[in-house]
Amino acid sequence: MAVKPLTKDEIKKMEIVCKISARALRHIEKFVRAGVTTDELDKIVYDFTLSNNANPACLGYHGYPKTICTSVNEVVCHGVPGSYVLKDGDLINVDITSEKEGFFGDCSATFFVGEVSEKAKDLTEVARLARDKGIEIVAPGATTGDIGFTIERFVTRRGYTTVKEIGGHGIGRKFHDEPFVPSFGKKGRGDILVPWQCITVEPMVNEGVSGIKEFDIPNSSIKWYTTSDKKLSAQFEHTVLVTDTGYEILTVD
Repeated sequence: MAVKPLTKDEIKKMEIVCKISARALRHIEKFVRAGVTTDELDKIVYDFTLSNNANPACLGYHGYPKTICTSVNEVVCHGVPGSYVLKDGDLINVDITSEKEGFFGDCSATFFVGEVSEKAKDLTEVARLARDKGIEIVAPGATTGDIGFTIERFVTRRGYTTVKEIGGHGIGRKFHDEPFVPSFGKKGRGDILVPWQCITVEPMVNEGVSGIKEFDIPNSSIKWYTTSDKKLSAQFEHTVLVTDTGYEILTVD
């Protein structure tokens, strides 16, 4: 499908809502510690979002029951906040999307709870760098396959795997839009990026195999996922604007 580029006014709205999401992510980091429940983290982000005159985009989205996604250890993505109590050694990805004036800003980061293993630290660093290397490919005329190829080559060379079934997406006037932005692919394949569209780049990097298991969320069409071998997974995400010459990361404060 043809992408309808964002107007200058729409880009300004995207910049505003993306900053709110980025600030919410930075705000929640100081509350990530042993003894805190994932539901408590959810409530903190809910209050922060409303206090910044925005709405939690995930809350009620296709029946999703919470403000954020909290994916701990082997949970790949869409982990639902609840009674789980964080403990030393956990990895937790917090995924936040805000909505304001009909536009969406989406970002996530993986945090350490207390002291984590050296393997967990390395996996997390690789996931962060994989996101950044994928973003560096973003430019008008580049393809989603170019992004995926770059991410997967880096990750596999570091001894890890990328999740294939889930990835980044178009964003802006809709929370999830075309194109699909994979963490694998071939150069020159996939959708061609055009100036003034927004996408997310969000590689999910697994310690072990790339396979995942799917689970239902009650009363929702959204699913949550774990690694099929129960080994760790880590993820980082930015919302990125394709400019006329390259890219601009919008989910930074």
